[in-house]
Amino acid sequence: MTELTMGKALNEGLRQAMRDDDHVLIMGEDIGRLGGVFRITDGLLDEFGKMRVVDTPLAESGIVGTAVGLAYRGYRPVVEIQFDGFVYPAFDQIVSQVAKLHYRSQGAVKMPITIRIPWAGGVGAAEHHSESPEAYFVHTAGLRVVAVSNPQDAYTMLRQAIACDDPVVFFEPKKLYHVKGEVQLGTALADAAPMGLARVARTGTDVTLLTYGSQVATAMDAATAAEDEGVSIEVVDLRSLSPVDYRTVTASVRKTGRVVVTHEAAREAGLGAELIASVTERCFNFLESAPVRVTGWDIPYPPAKLEKHHVPDLDRILDAVDRVLDKPNSMTGVEL
Repeated sequence: MTELTMGKALNEGLRQAMRDDDHVLIMGEDIGRLGGVFRITDGLLDEFGKMRVVDTPLAESGIVGTAVGLAYRGYRPVVEIQFDGFVYPAFDQIVSQVAKLHYRSQGAVKMPITIRIPWAGGVGAAEHHSESPEAYFVHTAGLRVVAVSNPQDAYTMLRQAIACDDPVVFFEPKKLYHVKGEVQLGTALADAAPMGLARVARTGTDVTLLTYGSQVATAMDAATAAEDEGVSIEVVDLRSLSPVDYRTVTASVRKTGRVVVTHEAAREAGLGAELIASVTERCFNFLESAPVRVTGWDIPYPPAKLEKHHVPDLDRILDAVDRVLDKPNSMTGVEL
């Protein structure tokens, strides 16, 4: 085991994938000589050369469109979108081409494209640099969507995404790039947990807390705090947002009978709504109370000085836990 930051774990995942398969190449703005804005691609140009580490113009639609052509020719392009808010110019390519070509061709055309997106807030960034667009892509049939929460998953799941014949939108929480964790390097992908499985990050008996990305750490802190009050929270890190591993999710909810979902993205038509609807359909007879969402507010992402009021924190999560437990001090009826 090696202790790495999430950023370095992603770097090692890219390096290993490129060593394993000569058809893997990476593309994006400033990813070559600079090594990427967050230095995720640092050193890869020196090892693999400019034919496999391609600095592109500032043109996201063109970058993804070029990746489509490369996938047609048998390559496995890995596209870096410099910031989450920059993905929208490429949205047409992703939704109209990347997501549909395999189905439209009755399986004759594969689109093994990985689209890496530095994602969400917590770093005090400027406008258009802290967004949570995952619901757009989860809603789009034909895409796999994953979000990592720790260095080991960052390393392993990135390699799995690149090796996958389906297009994968790969969300990387910017807030966690410098967070360290133990990573087992060089593990065969066949020996790793499949990319589509959720992970029970902490076992519990009273409430299931569903989340993903940087919110996993906040959920874990909430579970620790709740333990002091005699409440046992089970934290489930979804890892895969599309498809969702409902076998793991429903097993947890049927055990606890109560569920809270938290994510940084806005509440209206967010992933939390879909999770709660699907859990209710599958677990209605096991639920002891109505599920609760704790999300970002339904506003454009706020300025850096206000983001701490936007991102769900420990107190808001614990209040939601009180609500599903019907505790008298909870803010019953308050929209969280």
